[in-house]
Amino acid sequence: AFFASKVEHESKHCNGKGFQRPGSSAFDRVYTANQNCGHAYPTFLAVLWCAGLLCSQAPAAFAGLMYLFVRQKYFVGYLGERTQSTPGYLFGKRIILFLFLMSVAGILNYYLIFFFGSDFETHIKTITSAISPLLLIP
Repeated sequence: AFFASKVEHESKHCNGKGFQRPGSSAFDRVYTANQNCGHAYPTFLAVLWCAGLLCSQAPAAFAGLMYLFVRQKYFVGYLGERTQSTPGYLFGKRIILFLFLMSVAGILNYYLIFFFGSDFETHIKTITSAISPLLLIP
């Protein structure tokens, strides 16, 4: 909602006739940042859901909250110089990778239980709980 309101505000500020793309660089930056965030959101939801369901809910929820904060930082950085958005983008990629690896670990654990009877769920939860605070390091 914040991103959409920024696009609407910038659109009205540049041209009072609504959502016409007047060619303003400020409007283009806001619009592009909003589109980038919108395109990344389905991937985020998929890996967040899988990581929470298949591996551990607490580290997945922590990573999800961090991702939302990082996307906010990316969006605000995109409004300035384009180079200001790069740290938020890279940080977001790292969080998505963490959630993806949590999902893969959960799937591998399921197959280990199914085929070999070995359950590593407690070990995986301990590792992910220990690694998730490391996501705070830029």
